[in-house]
Amino acid sequence: MGDAFASVLGDAFASVLGVAFVSVLGDAFASVLGDAFASILGGAFASVLGDAFASGLGGASRLFLLLPLIRHAELVSVSAVLSVVASMRLRILKRGFMPKRVSLIVLDSVGVGALPDAQKYNDMGANTVGHIFEIMGADFSLPNLEKLGFYKILNKKSSILDEEIDGGYAKMETKSPAKDTTAGHWEMAGIVLDKPFPVYPNGFPKSFISEYEKKIGLKVIGNKAASGTEIIKELGEESVKTGFPIVYTSADSVFQVAAHEEAFGLERLYEICKTARETLTGENAVGRVIARPFIGNAGNYTRTENRKDYSLTPLYDTVLDEIKNSGGKVAAIGKIEDIFNKKGITQSVHPKGNVSCMHAALEEIEKPFVQNTLIFTNLVDFDMLWGHRRDVKSYADSLKEFDDFLPRLISKLQNDDLLFITADHGCDPSFTRHTDHTREYVPLLIYGKNMKKNINLGIRKSLSDIGQTIAEFFGLPKIKNGTSFLPLIL
Repeated sequence: MGDAFASVLGDAFASVLGVAFVSVLGDAFASVLGDAFASILGGAFASVLGDAFASGLGGASRLFLLLPLIRHAELVSVSAVLSVVASMRLRILKRGFMPKRVSLIVLDSVGVGALPDAQKYNDMGANTVGHIFEIMGADFSLPNLEKLGFYKILNKKSSILDEEIDGGYAKMETKSPAKDTTAGHWEMAGIVLDKPFPVYPNGFPKSFISEYEKKIGLKVIGNKAASGTEIIKELGEESVKTGFPIVYTSADSVFQVAAHEEAFGLERLYEICKTARETLTGENAVGRVIARPFIGNAGNYTRTENRKDYSLTPLYDTVLDEIKNSGGKVAAIGKIEDIFNKKGITQSVHPKGNVSCMHAALEEIEKPFVQNTLIFTNLVDFDMLWGHRRDVKSYADSLKEFDDFLPRLISKLQNDDLLFITADHGCDPSFTRHTDHTREYVPLLIYGKNMKKNINLGIRKSLSDIGQTIAEFFGLPKIKNGTSFLPLIL
């Protein structure tokens, strides 16, 4: 919200709560108030104040102008603001509250072996990471992930002794009957699906396509299950010539719309995807609508990084909501905000690609904090660029890139921070039966400077164990699903 806004709030609330409250927090109070109240006041509130307001008024008088401005903007009641601040004061002054922080990184599609029910999904024998190691040979290694226990999950011979393993490790089952991004991320936050999202292996119903065409005022082409790269080879030129967007799906619950970023227009593509999301309800409520822009000329079309996801709103509150509603911060990096349709998120950034998302996570970790904070990052390139395209070498290079980055990330963690590294499903780049996701176990690696070392957490029965553990770590109420493993690691 900016330094000016933080300064205004700092002085204003000091006059309400007393100097003692501010002195407990110190300088960090002013620097993080913008983040703390962003989820309540909204970004627009900062612009209502403006820099002029901050610089032109004395601290004592700001409160009396601050509160009417809140009322006038109709963004939040005065009582709501003061209630949150009072709650923060109680936790700090009366209970010795010390904020905690978790960084949760999802290596999108980095599966570690077929689940027992993989046959139902035509995924027998899938093993994303295991097959990468086999194909890449003895020279391929991930030493920093190995040090956290990754090789233990893979049943792979390790070059280090057990007592040298710094982390906790486990394999996790996806309890939801699905193998897609939405189901995986929702489950790790606490939602287990009773039934999978609908899929359309033969394309979407004609009745729906007709309704959609009427709403967007355009004919669509395609309407079948296909590889995203293959369908723009097949229909890209027709789409550019006619102006008709390409609709397609996959084995996952997705409604994907591809169009040329320049000839059709990126914002226009986003708009017709929003219309699709609004229209796909009831029995056609797919997990995600995805905008798939491409560029280039006939015979040389390539997808761009300007993909955008439009997910369903989570079915009920998750650990993200519990953190947000308790005055905490949920910083979403990459496509996390899209997956949760903004529910439970207090701030977000959308860097393009793994490297940019890793740097964004590092920048967030380097920030001071005075509230419970979850930094939730998705690294999508493993899945989007290499898994579906069945590119083993590039997938391996991307894993190595993350492994090389890991020591830098760990060095920035504070003593009481926890780091979780996991995945949402598999997408075996060596799998030839299809080019979709694969139903696999996912890894779980946990690291903290003050946690126990070399902790084997076995096979966890649900990804929701992550959310339940985070809830307990932050002292929040139990969420609906999952079993906490916090007592085993601290």
